[in-house]
Amino acid sequence: MSAELLKVLVLVLIFASVLLLSETLVSAIARARGTHSAVNERLRMIGRGATRAEALSLLRRHNLDLEGRAPAPFRPLIRSLERTLLAAGVAMPTSQFLILLVAAPLVILAIIVIAMLVAGAPVGPGRIVLVGTVALAIGLFIPLLVLRARAQKRVRKMQEQFPVALDVFVRGLRAGHPVAAALDLLTVEMPDPIGSQFGIVVDEVTYGAEMRDSLGALAERWDLDDMRMFVVCLAVQNETGGNLAEILENLSKVIRDRASMLMKVRALSSEGRMTGVILTLLPILTFGGLFALNPKFYLQVADDPLFLPGFLALILLYLVGFVTIRRMVDLKV
Repeated sequence: MSAELLKVLVLVLIFASVLLLSETLVSAIARARGTHSAVNERLRMIGRGATRAEALSLLRRHNLDLEGRAPAPFRPLIRSLERTLLAAGVAMPTSQFLILLVAAPLVILAIIVIAMLVAGAPVGPGRIVLVGTVALAIGLFIPLLVLRARAQKRVRKMQEQFPVALDVFVRGLRAGHPVAAALDLLTVEMPDPIGSQFGIVVDEVTYGAEMRDSLGALAERWDLDDMRMFVVCLAVQNETGGNLAEILENLSKVIRDRASMLMKVRALSSEGRMTGVILTLLPILTFGGLFALNPKFYLQVADDPLFLPGFLALILLYLVGFVTIRRMVDLKV
């Protein structure tokens, strides 16, 4: 075999190898896009092989709550945590989440105390309280703040999507679809979070629930006044008759006007709200920065007899200031 023919054969093999590799990569990317092309989490779960009942149970957090088994004084807190987990899109059972919240500060506290004992540092009551405060901040309060921020972000997105969902629903009604079919249209046309939430309603109706009850439960889970008005409109139209499409079109306009007014109020109050955020975070950031850079700055005074009552009074005053600032910047429209 000549050298020229060998070179041509090698080039042909290289070209074929590159072409095969390119086709493999393109096919893999296409399959990945096809897998993630579902517009919301409910459709993705069904696409991955979950039944509608399994998707309904996870998304609605059915049988995952702890409220019914909790003591009466703790039920409002459990209910608030359930609503926050639902809004944040967390499918973890509430009992497991509470175990993690309790265990994380204890583990962090144990690690710090062990490190202090290994280093030969004294471990007194003041130091335990100081280190325990740091462990609570890292293991409890920061995860709760992150969870609440994620929940608020999804709730705002839900509020922004709802007028668009009403428009899609109205177009479905005017195209001749019944109410149930128009709702089912939202489950495949709207992204998360509202697409999966209306999918929950459609699944509940499929398994025999009343549509008005399912929509009312959805409004209560998310605590949205706009959705409550939507449920009232459906209930009134079902009992008295009328042009539902026109009613919901007017409702969509009212919701958009209300959202516009809310944005104006938030814009006018942005300076005060940002001041409240800075005043809330500045003491924590200052304390955390100093403790991380120079722990002895606090640990040396932690052995003083006056440290413990002074530190507890400082935390109490901070909590009073936090609640006061929250009430001052929490505007209702």
